[in-house]
Amino acid sequence: MKVSLIKIGGNIIDNPSELEKFLTDFSKIEGHKVLIHGGGKSATKMAESIGLVPQMIDGRRITDAAMLDVVVMIYAGQINKNIVAQLQAKNNNAIGFSGADGNLIQSTKRNHPTIDYGFVGDVKQVNTSLLATLLENNIVPVFCAITHDKNGQLLNTNADTIASELAISLSQDFDVTLTYCFEKQGVLSDSEEDDSVITEINAELYEKLKAEKVIHSGMIPKLDNCFNSLSKGVQTIKIGHHSMLQNSSILHTTIKL
Repeated sequence: MKVSLIKIGGNIIDNPSELEKFLTDFSKIEGHKVLIHGGGKSATKMAESIGLVPQMIDGRRITDAAMLDVVVMIYAGQINKNIVAQLQAKNNNAIGFSGADGNLIQSTKRNHPTIDYGFVGDVKQVNTSLLATLLENNIVPVFCAITHDKNGQLLNTNADTIASELAISLSQDFDVTLTYCFEKQGVLSDSEEDDSVITEINAELYEKLKAEKVIHSGMIPKLDNCFNSLSKGVQTIKIGHHSMLQNSSILHTTIKL
């Protein structure tokens, strides 16, 4: 049985017309599917509006107690419920989830030797049986980037990582395709040239492009998750614009081991 996992982020969420187009494409995907969304730019905007100064290290957000309040409100509230409502309007029976709901995604607070990331989670386990039950009952789960530690603490968790861990979990019983959608056509060799898409990246090329600083910042954790997913059973991984969801000939990046 096939499952399509789609992660959206970047300018798609912040642009109502692009979000509408994406959700139209997503709603037409046949079969079982899961949507995972970020919302970092919206959270940054909200944080700045109340006087907080967002901090990022290598594409990862530092999350103190005040920032955690912001990301929970924006990710699990405003963005998640807006997406669910729009999918219902498109006849997709979606339900919004954080990792705490149904104990679907349990994490541990990140313990880094030199950086205090604050209330940031690293995924520990996925409640695969409940997730599979949802899919088998034709529910479309919509996950935000919030998990929990099973001790009452919510944790900000990278949405790319959540997508990867859900894909790995489901790959035990399903044929999984993982697609990362954002505003670009794929991974670019020149960030200023939208047509400079690298159509295929394997592990060797990835290390070379990182060393040359062609791939940097937030694309690094995204691709790290891609290669981790492939090594643990995920069948297919693509990165690109959401238009490829309904047109496979659209230029995009395919990740291979």
